[in-house]
Amino acid sequence: MKSEILYPGAFPLVRVDLASGETVKAESGAMVAASPTIAVESKMEGGVIIELDGVNEYLVQKDGFLAGAESVKIESQMQSLGRGLLGGEGLFILKISGQGQLILNSFGAIHKVELKPDQEYIVDNAHLVAWTATTSYAIERAAAGWIASFTSGEGFVCRFRGPGVVYIQSRNPGGFGAWIRQFIPVSE
Repeated sequence: MKSEILYPGAFPLVRVDLASGETVKAESGAMVAASPTIAVESKMEGGVIIELDGVNEYLVQKDGFLAGAESVKIESQMQSLGRGLLGGEGLFILKISGQGQLILNSFGAIHKVELKPDQEYIVDNAHLVAWTATTSYAIERAAAGWIASFTSGEGFVCRFRGPGVVYIQSRNPGGFGAWIRQFIPVSE
């Protein structure tokens, strides 16, 4: 599978070239256009381009997976109730492993943060895309007190501890949705 990111920036397209007999996995609704020789098949598997090496596993928030080579293994993983409700990713995240290309989806640009052993990094939950399974993380309040956390608009964050890699998106989908709602007429 060869892929190319077209129109880098806030709303890119990914062009995937497949050899005869080659397949690609993608999220539902990801296809924009295809040549007439492409057959689309629907399969439920549980729910930047990274080259998976067969050793490292990635945890991906629910909207972060866009596509991957057929050899990529995708599993739904249930988080603890506290992480699921407070973390913003929901009760389920994707555990992705195997070999081949993995294409992540984001709202805005993807920024890669490499953490050394025991190095900590805090990420606003709305900006989280994916992280390596070698990192540990905890959900916590953004500010010292409950009121300060919510009045600051930050709420909860993830505190990651390395070693590993964390991918974050430059935009906040929830914040964008709140901003756009002001322009949608409300009928009375």
